[in-house]
Amino acid sequence: MKSTLSASETELVVLLDETAKPVGTAPKAEVHHGSTPLHLAFSCYVFDRAGRVLVTRRALDKRTWPGVWTNSCCGHPSPGEDPEGAVHRRVAQELGIGIDDVRLRLADFRYRAVDVTGVVENEVCPVYTAVTADTIRPDPAETVDSTWVDWSDFVSLVRRTPWAVSPWAAEQVPLLADQLGERISREEP
Repeated sequence: MKSTLSASETELVVLLDETAKPVGTAPKAEVHHGSTPLHLAFSCYVFDRAGRVLVTRRALDKRTWPGVWTNSCCGHPSPGEDPEGAVHRRVAQELGIGIDDVRLRLADFRYRAVDVTGVVENEVCPVYTAVTADTIRPDPAETVDSTWVDWSDFVSLVRRTPWAVSPWAAEQVPLLADQLGERISREEP
């Protein structure tokens, strides 16, 4: 018998204790609410060979932060899934591209933010960078718009107007800029 549940209704997230140790799982569709438990996620910033970063705008029907500009891709590793494997999986699903040179940049990034609707994001969210030469084919259920932006321009935008991007990107980008610099050479990220 074929399931009538969507992938997001059956997708599990890894719940964490305050020391970031796994303590169980919960369905993704049930975990985000006004008192969201701490759970594992990731963010990825995808660069092209010229050092530009792919910035995406979240789909308008996303439960949290609909229509907000953010990093290239976010997601949740499945229970037992290698985190880097989860990055490859979600980037392929959301953006329709392959990536290489995946690097963990902010291993211990953690944030908590409350959407205008009262839904809380409460995540330990390691941050990765990656590189692609592919043409993006975004999933419209995830991304309503996207653009390639010079990294230094994006850093400048986020530092001047952090309210113009997702709360996680507003925190992550300055930390990444401190690590990577505000200019990305062709050899970096």
